[in-house]
Amino acid sequence: MKTILLFLLMTPGFVFSQTKKRIEKTTAKPFELGVIEELQSNILSEKRILNIYLPEGYNQNDTIKYPVIYLLDGGADEDFIHTVGLVQYNTFSWINRIPKSIVVGIANTDRRRDFTFPTSIEEDKKRHPTVGGSQKFIDFMAQELQPFIQKNYKANHSKMIIGQSLGGLLATEILFEKPTLFDTYIIISPSLWWNDGSILKQNPEILNENFKQKTAIYIGVGKEGLAPAKNPHVMEIEANILADKLKQSKNKNVKVYFDYMPEEDHATSSHPALFNAFRLLYPKKN
Repeated sequence: MKTILLFLLMTPGFVFSQTKKRIEKTTAKPFELGVIEELQSNILSEKRILNIYLPEGYNQNDTIKYPVIYLLDGGADEDFIHTVGLVQYNTFSWINRIPKSIVVGIANTDRRRDFTFPTSIEEDKKRHPTVGGSQKFIDFMAQELQPFIQKNYKANHSKMIIGQSLGGLLATEILFEKPTLFDTYIIISPSLWWNDGSILKQNPEILNENFKQKTAIYIGVGKEGLAPAKNPHVMEIEANILADKLKQSKNKNVKVYFDYMPEEDHATSSHPALFNAFRLLYPKKN
């Protein structure tokens, strides 16, 4: 024991390095990007994880309220981090593209179940036996998630949804069946091929001339080619068909933006599409 002590005393560099390491350990702090909530859903009969980003200056005790961006595929290892980065960037004072916003990332448990409506395609049923639960998930968002956020966070009445791939399919289903659930829709590379493209045959309420809610819709897609479906479906063509269908509405309350990105594919479309969506939905103020 004495030998070890003597060695340490005679080796100041060693002592300094060990002290420095201890200092580094004690000064390190977690890098916080947001908060995590656990919401028990009676509709889904399970607990859901919510990753929530709060904008700079957020204070639970002041009177300022913020728009809410609801992000599908919102897990920490999914789209939450890069989406929050784009939101933060576009709210910097020297950018000032979009309003400061709360981002609610909904982490997945079974995305094929939650993001798809029932299908008549037997192969898809066999390959993914849990599919077809989108109506419950929509009810969860409408009856449990949105009220929870309104009650516990300083949220105003502006609500955006972002969905990519099957998430884009779900966002389209909400737009067609419960359009007032959100007022801004960012739909990226939507899987409209589901159930042999049946969703494109619908005549949604939002096409009615008397639809009153102001609604903005961005549809972005890359050069994505054939979908993983039994019958041939080209994803960028069907995204274009969706945009054209929505543009047929004479309702001045509905604005539709279509963005074809030939340099992107299904794997790379989400980040550039979201950047473009913010530019189109929130044009620069002069």
